[in-house]
Amino acid sequence: MDRLMRRHSLAVLFAFGLLTGCAPQSVKPPAPTVAPAPAVEAERPAARLTLRPARFTDLPGWSVDRTAEALPALLKSCDRLAKQPADRPLGPDGMMGRIRDWTGPCAVIAKLPPGDHVALRRTVEDLFQPWAAGDNGQEEGLFTGYYESALRGSLKRQGKYQTPLYKRPSDLVMVELGEFRPNLKGERIAGRVVDGQLKPYADRRAIESGALNGKGLELLYVDDPVDAFFLQIQGSGRVTLPDGNQIRVGYDGQNGHPYFAIGRELVARGALTKDEVSMQSIRAWLEANPSKAAEVMNTNPSFVFFRRLEGEGPLGAQGVALTPGRSLAVDRTFIAYGVPVWLDTEDPVQTKTRVRRLMVAQDTGGAIRGPVRGDVFWGHGPDAEHRAGLMKSSGRYWLLLPKGITPPVS
Repeated sequence: MDRLMRRHSLAVLFAFGLLTGCAPQSVKPPAPTVAPAPAVEAERPAARLTLRPARFTDLPGWSVDRTAEALPALLKSCDRLAKQPADRPLGPDGMMGRIRDWTGPCAVIAKLPPGDHVALRRTVEDLFQPWAAGDNGQEEGLFTGYYESALRGSLKRQGKYQTPLYKRPSDLVMVELGEFRPNLKGERIAGRVVDGQLKPYADRRAIESGALNGKGLELLYVDDPVDAFFLQIQGSGRVTLPDGNQIRVGYDGQNGHPYFAIGRELVARGALTKDEVSMQSIRAWLEANPSKAAEVMNTNPSFVFFRRLEGEGPLGAQGVALTPGRSLAVDRTFIAYGVPVWLDTEDPVQTKTRVRRLMVAQDTGGAIRGPVRGDVFWGHGPDAEHRAGLMKSSGRYWLLLPKGITPPVS
């Protein structure tokens, strides 16, 4: 969502994802008279989810959140969990219990009246225990945002509608590596089978040059290649047709090539500084430099395929429709889908305020890596796009687990 069922999905991948890997700027010091011994960089420990017990009074803003706004997200995740085997473990080494541990709390939540913030808050306090999440004890992490894109398109190629959105090719094979090696849970590769071996699929440059021509894979055509590019980062969108009707599209596969942040490319070219990079600044540069835009976008070899969505959406990786402002994309290597999360992070627009709210882990993304890392789904429309594009916030979160689950304390 998957991210949307998606995102190498994609997610996400906004300001931070567009900069990942950039070396920090520094001023070179004068050459020393005697060359110093080479510095030995301390090896960072492998990422590991650590949990510390907390109280609800430790959660900043807990008593004032409009918690009932998260009820639809909770109910959708509970319904999804109920369809799984009762003994299925959740999270790494079953740290978040088993499905059976969630059955009782979900049944109580399902009986709550909509819109009653106090009732949901008290119910959560009665049934759940907060746990401060950390990466080897480090509880600060990065939080970005994503949204449902808006595009203009046509079911047939005509006039200004010349950029195709492609359906998933029948020969694309996507492999969940965790099904073969437990230590690779959450990782995937993709390609096509040639002579019995899995080979890389065509990259973005090859596809944009016609590698899929004549295969009948065009889902529809949009009027802006930059919009199509950002749709692939977001993983879902609404396409308005010439007659005013809308079609909702969502992630249906990825070509297996690693995501490359084009913000990094623009910084390397001197087109933007690291501090200037955001979704908005990248889009502005691409639109102002149409002769160079395709070349820059092709430095990202990852390519996403779509399907038409019917009914409620967009869909997250858990397979449920996302709730604006209440659905969170996480690294599913560490955090199980369906777990309620209390988020405390910087507001991307009102910088002197905080985003403090009850959310539910319902999605994932290719740039969402680490035990304390999240991508907030902001919804659809200009405000959602604005918030998502600016968000690269420091913050933390607490996992809310049913009482009785006792994960190891670090």
